[in-house]
Amino acid sequence: MRIDKFLKVSRVLKRRTVAAEAASAGKVTVNGKSVKPAYNVKVGDVVAVRFGEGELKFKVNAIKETVKKEEAESLYTII
Repeated sequence: MRIDKFLKVSRVLKRRTVAAEAASAGKVTVNGKSVKPAYNVKVGDVVAVRFGEGELKFKVNAIKETVKKEEAESLYTII
């Protein structure tokens, strides 16, 4: 699954366009490397998203096309 879609499905970011813009701006890294929106994320990858002053770092547990709001946090574990 593309990183921009994963960020939207997992509800880390609200919209896919916002996720794509963040990746294009170099604010998203996977396993320590900056990635573009089309990067295919895999289970076990460590993703970091920079927000202004802070950073959210998490490990991908599962990849699903759609999830309910209550199940979204099961897709990743915050490090």
